[in-house]
Amino acid sequence: MRPDLAVLPPRFLRTKEAAEFLSLSARTLEKHRTYGTGPAYKKLGGRVVYAVDDLQAWAERGAVTSTTDPRGKVLPAKRHGFPSDGQPSRLAR
Repeated sequence: MRPDLAVLPPRFLRTKEAAEFLSLSARTLEKHRTYGTGPAYKKLGGRVVYAVDDLQAWAERGAVTSTTDPRGKVLPAKRHGFPSDGQPSRLAR
């Protein structure tokens, strides 16, 4: 017997839907992808998609229980550190 596909949750979300899922803007999620600070994603054809499980796991990395807890492990959507050769990149400001 085949399950009704209408009741199955989506396995992958496009950038806009993934951003809504995380309560972020699509642009912020794109920046996270560029800087390597965001959730894992896949390229299917030319499209970027996010697995719901990856989005939930990434959000959980930022979970804290109080303001005295150390910061969660989710970094802001910006460039971090220097390239491996120790020289600032040409895009660093």
